[in-house]
Formats: sequence, C-alpha cells, structure tokens
Amino acid sequence: MTGQRMRIGAFSKATGISVDAVRFYERRRVLRPAPRTHGGYRTFDDDDVERVMLARHLQHLGLSIDEVADALGAHDTEGATCGTQRWRLEQVEARVEAQLTALRRTRHLIREAIAACASGECHLVRRDDAEPQA
Repeated sequence: MTGQRMRIGAFSKATGISVDAVRFYERRRVLRPAPRTHGGYRTFDDDDVERVMLARHLQHLGLSIDEVADALGAHDTEGATCGTQRWRLEQVEARVEAQLTALRRTRHLIREAIAACASGECHLVRRDDAEPQA
C-alpha cells in the first residue's frame, strides 16, 4: 500500500469496488466517515482499504451489510475477538441451514411435479373442466 491518502477514485481502484459502493459503505457505517480535503473531496488510507477487504470477506461469508457494519463497529469500540464474535458466524450458519432445508423441500416438490408431468398430470397447466371453445 502507499501510506498516503487517496481520493475516492483511487480508493475505488485499490479496493475493486465502485465509487457508488464506497459511498454506500460510508452511508451504511461499513466505512467510517472519510476526512475531506479543503475542496470537499473524501480521502482514504490503507486502513480503509483493509477495512473494505474485510467487509467484502464477511459479506462473502454470508453476513448482511448491517451485520458487517455491526461486526466492524464492535471491533472498533470493543476490541472484538474471535471468541466474542463467533456467534455472528453461527447465526449465519443457522440461516444457511434453514435456506438449504427450504431448497431441499422445493427440489422435492419440483421432482414430484416432473413425475406427475411424466404421467400426464402436468402441474404447469391450469385444468378446466370445460372444453375450449372455438
């Protein structure tokens, strides 16, 4: 990293996220409010780059943007450790397990519908007792 402050465009390139995403992260408290130049431009440093990289990693693990902001905030104010923050990952894991259960249930229903279709009872077409009129 450079050790120097960078404007939002350079920061965007350094982190691989768009300028709009940088602003979004600032609004959602993922990034702390950036200091500004006399001209009003936001400036960022290497710590901010590392913070965005950690935020992206947490999002890839399944944390929502609010959960990411809370986790980073806990680190900032409480000196969070793996021991004090493990519950966040356990919460995400439980959410993923619930989603997997729902997806398995949906897959089962789809397979039943495919089997019904194969036996002439298609679930994709509405049945009417009346004959179509010409």
